[in-house]
Amino acid sequence: MTPEAAAASNQVVMGASFWIATALFLLAYGLIVSEKIHKTIVAIFGAALMIVLGIVTQEDAFHSIDLGVDWNVIFLLVSMMIIINIMKPTGVFEYIAIKSAKAAKGKPFMIMVIFSVVTAVLSAFLDNVTTVLLIAPVTLLICQALELDVVPFLITEALASNIGGTATLIGDPPNIMIASRAHLDFMAFIYNLSPVIVVALIAYVITLKFIFGRRLTVKDELRQRVMAMDEREAIKDPRLLKKSLVVLAITITGFVLHGMLHLEPATIALFGAGLLLLVSGNKEPHRILAEAEWATLFFFVGLFIIIGGVVKVGLIRWMSVEVLKITQGNLLGTSMIVMWFSAFASAFIDNIPYVATMNPLIIDMAKQLWPNLSGLQLLHHPDLMPVWWSLALGACLGGNGTAIGASANVIIVGMAEKMGKPISFKKFMLYGMPLMIESVLICTVYVWLRYYVLKI
Repeated sequence: MTPEAAAASNQVVMGASFWIATALFLLAYGLIVSEKIHKTIVAIFGAALMIVLGIVTQEDAFHSIDLGVDWNVIFLLVSMMIIINIMKPTGVFEYIAIKSAKAAKGKPFMIMVIFSVVTAVLSAFLDNVTTVLLIAPVTLLICQALELDVVPFLITEALASNIGGTATLIGDPPNIMIASRAHLDFMAFIYNLSPVIVVALIAYVITLKFIFGRRLTVKDELRQRVMAMDEREAIKDPRLLKKSLVVLAITITGFVLHGMLHLEPATIALFGAGLLLLVSGNKEPHRILAEAEWATLFFFVGLFIIIGGVVKVGLIRWMSVEVLKITQGNLLGTSMIVMWFSAFASAFIDNIPYVATMNPLIIDMAKQLWPNLSGLQLLHHPDLMPVWWSLALGACLGGNGTAIGASANVIIVGMAEKMGKPISFKKFMLYGMPLMIESVLICTVYVWLRYYVLKI
C-alpha cells in the first residue's frame, strides 16, 4: 500500500474528542519536560481527565490491551525492584565496587573504566536506575579516598548505565515497553542489540581515554588507601546474599527461556520476587515494598492511559500517515528517521513517555503498510523488525544527551546535589551529547549493514 493510499483509507475525524485529547497530551508533555510539576502528578491527573472527559472509558484504561495500562511493564518493574531491595542490604554491590577499584590498582582512570563497564553490565541484567542508585554512593567513597572530584565518575556511570541497559529487554524501561507491545522475547534483544552495544561500549571507553586519560592522576599514598580496603567487610549478610544470587540466577534464566516456557517476562519476575520474599526470612515485607519506586510505577500507569486516549481519537494514526508520506514507504529511511529522531527527542524528553507514544505509531504504520496482516505476522514482519530495533537504540542511547533524557541521569544529578557536588544541565550535556552522537552513529552503521546490506 502506498503512503497516499494509506492516507486515503485512514482519514482521521478531527472532532471535539480529537482536539481535547491532543491538547491534554501536549499539555502533559509540556509539564513533564518543564519539570515545574512532578511528572507522576501530571501523568495521574492527565489520565484521570482522559477518563472523566470520556476520551477513554475506565474499561479501556484498565483492561484494554491497545488503549490501557500495560500491566506486563508494571509487574516486571515492581518485581525487579523487590528483588533488588532485598539484595541491597547484603552489601554485594559495595563488594563489587571495592573489588573493581582494587583490580584497577587504585589508578583513577582505570577505576573510571572498570566502574563504567561494571555499571553497563549490571544495567543490562538489573536495570539502569537501580544500578546507579547502588554504585553512586560507593563511587563517592572511592573518590573521597583518592581526593578526586566525583562528578566526572558519576556522569560516566550514568552514560554507561544507559548504554548497557540498551542491550537487553530488562535493562532500560523503554525496552520493556517495546518488548511488551511488539511481543519480543529476551533473546531477541540479546541477539539484535547486544552486538552493537558491545561495540558502542568499547568506543565509549576509548573516548573516555581521550577525555580523561591525562587529567586523572593521584599520589601513590592515596592509591594505597584504596588498596587497603577490605571488600569482604562490605558483605553484611552472607546467607541472604547466597539466597538472593540463586533466585536472581533463576529469574535471569527464566527471562532467557521465557519464550520456550510460554511465560511473559513479568510472570518470571513476579515468581522471582515472590520466591525471594518467601526464602529471605523477612516476616515484615513493608520496608521492601515501601522502597519500590512507586512514583515511577504510577507515572507509567498514568502515561499509558494518556497515550491510550490519543490512540483512540486517531492522533497516532494521523502521525503515522505523516511519517509514511515523508519516507514514501521506504523502510530504510523510516528506520533512520526513527533512530535519529528518537535519539534527539529522548535527549530532551524523558524517553519513557516518548516510547509510549512511538509504540502505537509504529504499529499503526505497519497496519497501513500490510493491511492484510495481524497479530505476530504484522508485529514481526521482517521489514518492520529493523524499525523496532532502531526505536530501542535511538530512545535508550538518546537518553544520554542531557541530564533529563533518562531516569538514570535524573537520579545521578539528584544524588550529586545531595553530595554537595551539583551537576549543571550544561555540564552534563557537554559530556553526554557528543558521546550520545558517537553511539548513535555506530548504531546507524550497524542497522544499515546488518538489516539492509547483509540482511541477517
